[in-house]
Amino acid sequence: MDYPFEIGIAIWPQQAAWPELLATAELSDQLGYEHIWSVDHWLAPHGEPDQPILDGWLTLAGWAARTSKTRLCLFVAANTLRSPGHTAKLATTLDHISGGRAMLGIGAGWFTREHEAYGVEFGSSPGERIGWLDESAGIIRRLLDGERVTVTEGHYRLEDLALLPRPIQAHMPMVIGGAGEKKTLRVVAKHADVWNAFGSPATIERKIRILGEHCEAVGRDPDEIRLTLGIQLIIRDSVAEARAVHEAQLEHNLVTPENNKINPDATWLGTVDDVIDRIRTDRALGISAIIVEMPAPADHETLRRLAAEVRPQLP
Repeated sequence: MDYPFEIGIAIWPQQAAWPELLATAELSDQLGYEHIWSVDHWLAPHGEPDQPILDGWLTLAGWAARTSKTRLCLFVAANTLRSPGHTAKLATTLDHISGGRAMLGIGAGWFTREHEAYGVEFGSSPGERIGWLDESAGIIRRLLDGERVTVTEGHYRLEDLALLPRPIQAHMPMVIGGAGEKKTLRVVAKHADVWNAFGSPATIERKIRILGEHCEAVGRDPDEIRLTLGIQLIIRDSVAEARAVHEAQLEHNLVTPENNKINPDATWLGTVDDVIDRIRTDRALGISAIIVEMPAPADHETLRRLAAEVRPQLP
């Protein structure tokens, strides 16, 4: 399917006060970005864990009340932090607060320290957590679509549960994060409306091919799944200027070379022409949206230039 190209803004809630988070969300809405995203972490996922960070679901609810057009989603919810019924209820509530603009983003969960600190079950392995995600995604889809659900086998138990009220949307999009080639992409093939990738064009091309193989195995048309790309982006008139802004953001978030988890292939620092060239490359692979991570302090110059100088030149 030839999806129209979209741009989303993922606003880091760590090391950012609420007025700053709200101002960036409102600006993103005013500039016409199709979606804004928060993260689902109770400790800071970047840099040192013990940094100020606000709850993702409540952040989305606050944004929903102060925006009018942009869609809202977590980038992405950790399945391990809640039962599937709880997650479906939160997404439904957000859909009502926003007037039908919610998407449900979910992944297996990865942050060991966070689960230890809050006393949340983390599972014995990534494979076990992906199995839980598979179960949970199927249950959530059934609940969102209006089924009354009872589950008596597997990791989760539900008894005669129906979501009331139903979501405003007849079909709330489900975004699944993660790129493990054997298990996670199989879960994407089974359940996702949207899959978000990270990495170089070569990596993305390989992952898309493997996702297609999983789709064939489960009987799913791969064109039903929208492909998005997560990036960090700073636009300036030179690479050196952009790099200086990005390095200041990393320092603000206590990110050092030793604790930096950011994929270098997902970091775009450069000019308007550089950004347009990279988007065109990824668009040719099938990517139909970019999701721009915006660490604090949020760079509003990049937001404005992306909307005013890059977007008009995209197909």
